[in-house]
Amino acid sequence: MLLQPITLVAMYLTIWWTVIFAILPLGSRSHAEEGIEVKDGGDPGAPVTLNLKKKAITTTWVSAIVFAVLVFIIECGWF
Repeated sequence: MLLQPITLVAMYLTIWWTVIFAILPLGSRSHAEEGIEVKDGGDPGAPVTLNLKKKAITTTWVSAIVFAVLVFIIECGWF
């Protein structure tokens, strides 16, 4: 079965958004964990540094691997 390009794009974007929510908390330290006092109504559970660029890059390559495996499984007829 040959997957259509729009289906492949939709699959990749769905995988990407799922993976980013799994990657976001990895390596994050909150203000409370760092012992930093939060002022002006800030949330003590908020991360000190986000590192969004690094996490977006990590999400992209992890998603590419998951996507490739999923497409392989579908194309082989195992799913």
